[in-house]
Amino acid sequence: MSEKQLRQPSEQTRQPSREPQLLPLVGDDRQDLRADCGSCFGLCCVALTFAKSADFPVDKAAGTPCANLRQDFGCGIHQDLRQKGFSGCTVYDCFGAGQKVSQTTYGGTDWRQDPDSARQMFDVFPVMRQLHELLWYLTEAIALPEARPIGAELRRALDRTEDLTRGAPADVAGTDVAAHREDVNVLLLRTSELVRADIRRKKKDRRGADLFGARLKGADLRGVTLRGAYLIAADLRGADLRRADLIGADLRDADLRGADLTGSIFLTQSQVNAAKGDAATKLPPALARPAHWS
Repeated sequence: MSEKQLRQPSEQTRQPSREPQLLPLVGDDRQDLRADCGSCFGLCCVALTFAKSADFPVDKAAGTPCANLRQDFGCGIHQDLRQKGFSGCTVYDCFGAGQKVSQTTYGGTDWRQDPDSARQMFDVFPVMRQLHELLWYLTEAIALPEARPIGAELRRALDRTEDLTRGAPADVAGTDVAAHREDVNVLLLRTSELVRADIRRKKKDRRGADLFGARLKGADLRGVTLRGAYLIAADLRGADLRRADLIGADLRDADLRGADLTGSIFLTQSQVNAAKGDAATKLPPALARPAHWS
């Protein structure tokens, strides 16, 4: 989800600093918010639209199965997606919405078995994906020690969001996600301010900034808000992004080689997958190093 989506309807020399530590959440390590393609009906390969571009070699309309989707809902070119021009697929993350819709909302009955449910299922999926992304952010926020003053409010927002994901198909599809997102975003902004409180006053607010191709090699960006910033193809080699707010920042082709993102907040796997990095790039513990990074 981009910062724009959060606002509207619809990832050197360093000084020591106190970094936010993720606390263990009993019975909840966000595993349910990670994609399990083996338990999904290939919903992202059918429900979504993609256009011929640098990310996809062909056009595909919403509701039309991708030509590479197999009968078992697996991808026929999974190991070669980037080589075949489908890099957009390697970046996409449903935050576990695919298996939630497939196995919970529709009880394991897929759109091929019940063609009459297909259109509704494809409408439910993108709504569920947005709700699950909010669950990802809220779960992270609750685990941050600095956010304890608003912990009860965050927990209520998480419970409310989870309740919305458990509704009947028609109820989920009819969810006013924009309104709910606005309520949640107020709490996420407060969380960000609490986390960055002791250093943010020294930093320039770069929220929504156009930093396309910016030369930020080795930059001290600790505690900077980069919410919704355009960092496409930015040179962030060796940059210090600890405690930076990265929610919705566009990191496509951003060079993160050697950058330190430990303790950064609201960073997602999709954002990381869209960027370039290497073995020296430091990531938050909840995120994995992409296979395509050298």
